[in-house]
Amino acid sequence: MHSKLNYRRTFFIGLAFLSISAFWQMYDNIIPLILQNTFGLKETVTGTVMAADNVLAVILLPLFGTLSDRVDTKFGKRIPFIVCGTVLAVIFMMMLPAADRAGNLVWFVIVLFITLLSMGLYRSPAVALMPDLTPNRLRSKANAVINLMGAVGGVYTLIMIMILVGEGTTPDYTPLFISVAALMIIAVGILVVTIRENALKKELKKELKKELAGELEEGSTEKKEAEAKDTGAKTVLKPEVKRSLYYMLASIFFWFTAYNAVTTAFSRYAMVVWKIEGGGFANCLMVATVAAILSYIPIGNVAGKIGRKKTIMGGVLLMAACYGAAMFVDSYHPVINVAFALIGVAWAAINVNSYPMIVAMSKGADIGKFTGTYYTFSMAAQIVTPILSGVLLQNISYRTLFPYALFFSLLAFLTMTQVRHGDVKPGKKASALEHFDVED
Repeated sequence: MHSKLNYRRTFFIGLAFLSISAFWQMYDNIIPLILQNTFGLKETVTGTVMAADNVLAVILLPLFGTLSDRVDTKFGKRIPFIVCGTVLAVIFMMMLPAADRAGNLVWFVIVLFITLLSMGLYRSPAVALMPDLTPNRLRSKANAVINLMGAVGGVYTLIMIMILVGEGTTPDYTPLFISVAALMIIAVGILVVTIRENALKKELKKELKKELAGELEEGSTEKKEAEAKDTGAKTVLKPEVKRSLYYMLASIFFWFTAYNAVTTAFSRYAMVVWKIEGGGFANCLMVATVAAILSYIPIGNVAGKIGRKKTIMGGVLLMAACYGAAMFVDSYHPVINVAFALIGVAWAAINVNSYPMIVAMSKGADIGKFTGTYYTFSMAAQIVTPILSGVLLQNISYRTLFPYALFFSLLAFLTMTQVRHGDVKPGKKASALEHFDVED
């Protein structure tokens, strides 16, 4: 008899991801405005600074993820990193609005760098906590819950931007930073109180042993497969699978290049081209985020019926169509929110299904390696695109933003047509949430 997902426990585990998402929503939208409006940096330099978090992530995420695998404290492997990282991040991020008000660029850059280091300290351990405390076959449902909570964290920050950011080019961002810092502390505080990492790991091991003893006969195919995963069987890709993997990774790079360019530059674009003041630009981003949240479960159902690849390609085309339409908009109109809602749905279709396709090409023992490969390409895109798009924004026009995004979205569609593997069509699941993650 298989145990069921503990939704209450998964909710508490997801609080770490909620806090992380709240911070990055603020970082992507507010830091570029400060760099430009307070310190007068040009687009290319601003884009370079905005790419710094992804450069650090490529180095820090595998480093601290590996370190958290090796430590063993009475509080567990991941919790110490989550607590220390959150506390340090909150302390230093609260210095950012002070440096902004003082107009001290050197102080601002130093504090920003330390804040990013602090966030990198606990990002990987926070993500790893869910699979640590969830059986493989239940990680699908758990992953959906975690993603939904991350989206809620993003929406919270967007709401705070709309409420707390005043009009003008250089408002006081201190109330916004306080609101996000408070959420991070409260969320991680509840996580620490409710999740006893070591005790839960022992409980999980006992449950898995009982299930394995009761459901698998010695020497059966299923038993051997399970043992192969546990003993570290490695994936040897056939040439045709390797080809699909390369095209899939190229697609990931291209659609992140398109999407991240828009999310990073949109606050400035809305102010310069559409003449939106204060935190009004957050309306569009919140519409997109809420639309994505509402789309997760329906998209899981769609992918289960027509396949992951078709769902992704439909999402890419929809996103490209919205970018193409935005090229012709000269000023803000409420209809724009419809386009952003569709972008949210499109991004959900892409993001929910792309990671499972990558991991479906691996074996159980290589999931971490393939996960790292996925993030290497997505982060590489997020390093390149703020700089590349920033050059175009600065030297040509802000109106290059959406043609740029359209071009790379179409490239992603073309490379996606060449992917032939990883599109595992699952049978009917007990819940739509199970469509959100990889096949075990």
